[in-house]
Amino acid sequence: MMEIKVYTTPTCHYCTKLKNWLEQEEIKYKAFDLSKDRAKAQELIQKTGQRGVPQTIIKKNDEEKAVIGFNPQKIKQIVENQ
Repeated sequence: MMEIKVYTTPTCHYCTKLKNWLEQEEIKYKAFDLSKDRAKAQELIQKTGQRGVPQTIIKKNDEEKAVIGFNPQKIKQIVENQ
């Protein structure tokens, strides 16, 4: 089973591009608005050590991989590598 979490802010242009791309590719994801959820922001910093957005966490087979920024090629590679 695969779970994708996308951490964003409403003013981030690349966050919008990422969510639009995921929808075009029909990749299911759950988005978190860090401007409204400080707990998720702290969780993300603990996981990746990064504060920038967007960040995508892909969990497959109990293993998590983080993609920092708008990087559709890397996300697609992780999603398709089964």
